[in-house]
Amino acid sequence: MPKMKTHKGITKKIKVRKGGTTKIGRPGANHKTGKKSTDFNRKNRKGNTLSKGDTNRYKSVLKGVK
Repeated sequence: MPKMKTHKGITKKIKVRKGGTTKIGRPGANHKTGKKSTDFNRKNRKGNTLSKGDTNRYKSVLKGVK
């Protein structure tokens, strides 16, 4: 049986922190930010953490990520 490859699309979007929590960006922060409010842009810079259920769902595709 061949090795399972990590899903490269997910690894570019998700970072796994030391404690095991996963960090992901917020939607709407990539383009057309000039017309969005500064509050919205500031909150989007921080990012977001994935829920425990979503983290468990992504575990199989995030095998090689530390």
